[in-house]
Amino acid sequence: MALLITDQCINCDMCLAECPNQAIFEGEKFYEINTERCTECVGFYERQTCVDVCPIECIVQDPKHIENKEQLLNRFHYLCLFG
Repeated sequence: MALLITDQCINCDMCLAECPNQAIFEGEKFYEINTERCTECVGFYERQTCVDVCPIECIVQDPKHIENKEQLLNRFHYLCLFG
């Protein structure tokens, strides 16, 4: 599953630098996550770093993008090869 930043986001910038896939970007009103780049940090870390640093806990699982660890790892490998 990719992650989702809710509209509770306060644009504190904490998550932006933590994303190893550069999946987080500044949206119109708050930060957003590109689901095609998000691997939930699979391949990099044991836990999702953006979730760990978010001071208001507004980063959640995206129910529209359900993926298992194998799918996320495949995306990680694809991004490593093709960016």
